[in-house]
Amino acid sequence: MPYRCSISNKWLAGLVAAALTIMAVTPAHAGTATGAATEWTQVLNNGELISLVGKSGEQIQNQITQISQLAEQIQNQLKIYENMLQNTAQLPNHIWGQVESDLNQLRNIVEQGQSISFSMGNSDDVLQQRFKSYADIKTNLPSNATFSSTYQSWSDTNRDTIAGTLKAASLTSDQFDSEEDTMSSLRSMSETADGQMKALQVGHQIAAQQVAQMQKLRGLVSQQMTMMGTWLQTEQTDKDLAQARREKFFNAGAKSIPEGQKMEPRW
Repeated sequence: MPYRCSISNKWLAGLVAAALTIMAVTPAHAGTATGAATEWTQVLNNGELISLVGKSGEQIQNQITQISQLAEQIQNQLKIYENMLQNTAQLPNHIWGQVESDLNQLRNIVEQGQSISFSMGNSDDVLQQRFKSYADIKTNLPSNATFSSTYQSWSDTNRDTIAGTLKAASLTSDQFDSEEDTMSSLRSMSETADGQMKALQVGHQIAAQQVAQMQKLRGLVSQQMTMMGTWLQTEQTDKDLAQARREKFFNAGAKSIPEGQKMEPRW
């Protein structure tokens, strides 16, 4: 199932140009090397590629933190709405409008997490294609998995968990797949108190899931950045050693010939 990246500009502000370049095309699964990744390797030289991917790590970590905090805020707010609904026949329109806004933000949060997972998985694919030393480096991921495949597994688990939550409430993923479908579903559910409560409970559960999933995603990105740092340090050490050997070779003084000794080949 392809990722959907219809995310508002304010949510993309924290992502670097590298991630935006990848997400600008129709993405495939994060576990595969897409045409976008190929274009990326052609456009950037090695230094630019390493710099962009490296800088993206800290910004994406900050983005994940913001997403997690917002998901927690939405979770708490939806619980407040649930308590209000228990004490009234039905939430008034102006309150339900706030519910719709929160739930639509929650849908954006889910998409944002999927996009980050896709981008970081693609960066792993690109680096493995470009640098053999990166592809060969050992990590503590289970079963010799790549970060690309691990991000894909995270993405699949997140989508399946959300789908299970919706199914338990007799809803489908399609009903929360886009802003238009989400708003249409919420308008229908707002017509009865039972529908409102169902929407609030589902939203609360999904928000709680996203808080937990963002923690896992943050750990995965942190682990990838640590591995990249180790790889870059190893690469730089090898370059420094090679440079030192070159300088030693070219700076070595020529041996002088003792006076009275003829210079002649010796073999």
